[in-house]
Amino acid sequence: MPGFARLVLVLPIVYVLYFHGLSSIGLLGPDEPRYASIGREMAQSGDWITPRLWGEPWFEKPALLYWMIGAGDKAGLGDDLGPRLPVALCGVLFLAAYYLLLREQWGDQVAALSAGILGASVGWIAYSRIAVPDMPMTAPFALSMLLCCEWLRTGNPRRLFWAGACLGLAVLSKGLVAPVLALPLVWAGRRRILDLWRVALPAFLVAAPWYVLCTLRNGTEFLSEFFWKHHAARFTESGLQHPQPFWYFLPVLLAGLFPWTPLLSLLRKPDQDPVRRFLWLWFLFGFVFFSASVNKLPGYLLPLMPALCALMGFSIEQSAFLKREITLVVAICAALVGLVPVLGELLPGAVSEGIGRAQAYVGLWSALPVMIVLGIGVAIVELWKGRVVAVEVVALLVAAGVASLQLRTFPALEQRASARSAWRSVAARSTEVCLDAPHRAFRYGMNYYARTPLPDCDQQPRPLRLKNQ
Repeated sequence: MPGFARLVLVLPIVYVLYFHGLSSIGLLGPDEPRYASIGREMAQSGDWITPRLWGEPWFEKPALLYWMIGAGDKAGLGDDLGPRLPVALCGVLFLAAYYLLLREQWGDQVAALSAGILGASVGWIAYSRIAVPDMPMTAPFALSMLLCCEWLRTGNPRRLFWAGACLGLAVLSKGLVAPVLALPLVWAGRRRILDLWRVALPAFLVAAPWYVLCTLRNGTEFLSEFFWKHHAARFTESGLQHPQPFWYFLPVLLAGLFPWTPLLSLLRKPDQDPVRRFLWLWFLFGFVFFSASVNKLPGYLLPLMPALCALMGFSIEQSAFLKREITLVVAICAALVGLVPVLGELLPGAVSEGIGRAQAYVGLWSALPVMIVLGIGVAIVELWKGRVVAVEVVALLVAAGVASLQLRTFPALEQRASARSAWRSVAARSTEVCLDAPHRAFRYGMNYYARTPLPDCDQQPRPLRLKNQ
């Protein structure tokens, strides 16, 4: 597809997937309002070093996400768009860089396929639309690894300094997990390992100032809380509320790649290309590392998705002998998009109560005719116009599915999973409100929109007792 025609198709898709309706739902869960509160407090207090939640130091994560949220607050973007828009821009700008770097390595077709698969996958879309640190860590980390690919292939170190600067930003987002995930780079470049000072030095120069300043201001409290509790203990101990079995990330991976999950069947063993071997190392090492951790969250896999989607794009483009198989697999991907309305029925309950307790009518049979039509239609497109256009059409279908969710599902999600609607109903009587046995998500959400911690009813009774939705 010519460049201008592709741009005309891609820009509306990007808008619908990443920006449309970004503030149509209030902040979700316990994490979004908590991080947003800290970022807003940084902006309003002028203290950009110590993260604070309602005046108390909070050392769960480094400062990058808080700075982004604080910038959104300073720009006057509002309580919902301010935290989310910087994250959405982070996800979209990475996709542009991803396409350009892959095009340089393997040509336009591989780049377009890989960027289309990654950009229209559920995991990438979801974490680009919520104000949590996973995307601000993933984008600079993955960009760092991709900037090293030229060095791995040719030995030219010209981009290693930029790769190091990006790695430093990742360390400012989620701490030492980024250098650990970068260990496959050390192995892949072991024959020229001395060149890696060009990565390590700028990474240190970018990340170290905040860590040094935060330590000087907060002393051992910061060191023990941040490095021990939220690094070592998170990996080895089960007291942080997220223990999961070893196999947990297998279904998370399948779900995060939706609707492209069937493309996993096209992956082949790594060949002698040093970049593709590195991409395999990047994905497999990270997957095993996170699986070995006691505590697990779905967003942990996000930094691995760019490597896996690049391998998928290359597999589709290079497997000319698998013409019929690729047509079938891409058609199945398109058919899966027909499940979006059905999955939308599950979404409010899954977000508010957890996927294991979500209850909804799952009309698989009612979705079957739509799935068949979509599958056959995209199979015809693939045979007629080729693989890149077929992938772009599936991305367009995903955008249509997201638009339908915004119309049909987001209002229910707002009522069941966000505290915003509850706050709006009592905002005029804010001084009379107390929280009646709230769960964590409701408490953090209400406090965020109230802009001050609300008391518990059993400690400070007030006329207006507010219960969880």
